[in-house]
Amino acid sequence: MSATAITDRYTGDDYLARNPDWHVADSAWKADQIATGLGDYRPRTVCEVGCGAGEILVQLQPRLAAERLVGYDIAPAAIELARQRESGGLVFRLEDAVQSPEHFDLMLVIDVIEHVENPIGFLRSLRSKADRTVLHVPLDLSAQSVLRPGRLMNARREVGHIHYFTRETAIATVQDAGYRVLSSQFTAVTLDRPVSSRKARIARLPRAALPRPVAARLLGGFSLLIVADNESATAAQS
Repeated sequence: MSATAITDRYTGDDYLARNPDWHVADSAWKADQIATGLGDYRPRTVCEVGCGAGEILVQLQPRLAAERLVGYDIAPAAIELARQRESGGLVFRLEDAVQSPEHFDLMLVIDVIEHVENPIGFLRSLRSKADRTVLHVPLDLSAQSVLRPGRLMNARREVGHIHYFTRETAIATVQDAGYRVLSSQFTAVTLDRPVSSRKARIARLPRAALPRPVAARLLGGFSLLIVADNESATAAQS
């Protein structure tokens, strides 16, 4: 798949047709994970790169009490959905975040780097955008996904994942882009949110029983929340 084809997937109609709510259903849960990962840190300004329909920022706005929140996305359909959620201090832009000169206290990169052609180059180009960054990265690579490769191809076809990470490679990617990782934690929407089907309830039993690092490595179904500082900025301030 060419770089143009990768971009066209989101700027055209294909992704919206496959994901008509642009994953809004998971946004409140993702906002909870972000708020937990930030602890007592309270940024004054926040941006989200690849904001989709914008619901994560909507959920975070009252919790962080930030003065200014900006969501960036290159997908017209996503920004059209997001602009319906604009309110005082919260705006959305159909724009490549790299091209915007504005600087923020906190940058969110939530379920994005698995979609881009060059994750390290992408993150490196954003490094000066904010003082602190929170990333959420699906951990698609597991023993089960390697043994059942149809799962990886389904993620590629349905939600556009073109890179597949483990905990170690996700952290290494962030570090190789020049960030200093402050913390990381496993997340699992399938364990935290109710499931309706009997098959899903059975599938979650071993994931719930095993320690999360073991379950993620063997069975998959987890993501990694990473909190990082811009390493260069941190070094300059020390």
